[in-house]
Amino acid sequence: MAAHLFLRRRLAHLCMTAAPVRNERGHMANTTSAKKAVRKIAARTAVNKNRRSRVRTFVRKVEEAIAAGDKAAAETAFKAAQPELMRAVTKGVIHKNTASRKVSRLAHRVKQISA
Repeated sequence: MAAHLFLRRRLAHLCMTAAPVRNERGHMANTTSAKKAVRKIAARTAVNKNRRSRVRTFVRKVEEAIAAGDKAAAETAFKAAQPELMRAVTKGVIHKNTASRKVSRLAHRVKQISA
C-alpha cells in the first residue's frame, strides 16, 4: 500500500512539471480531460506493473522451492502465492482462467514432489 501511495505522489509530482503530457505513443494531449486521462493511465499502469511483478515473485518462490525439492517450503510458498494470484484477478491484472490454470499447475507440481 505504501508503494502505491509513493507511486501516486511521484506521478503527481512529475505531472505538475511544465513538460507536455504525452501518451504511451508519444502523442501530445491537447484538452484538459485528455491530459488528465494520460495521467490516470500512467498511474494505473504503474500500479498494475507493481501488482504483476508481485505475482511473478510469489510464483517464482514456489518454482524455486519445487526445483530445490523442498516440499514444506513449496507448500508454504504455494499457500502464499494462491491468494496473490486471485487478488490479481480481482484487480484486473490477469484473467481468471489464467490464474486458475497457474494455481492448478503449481498445485500439481507441489503434489508431485513427494511422489
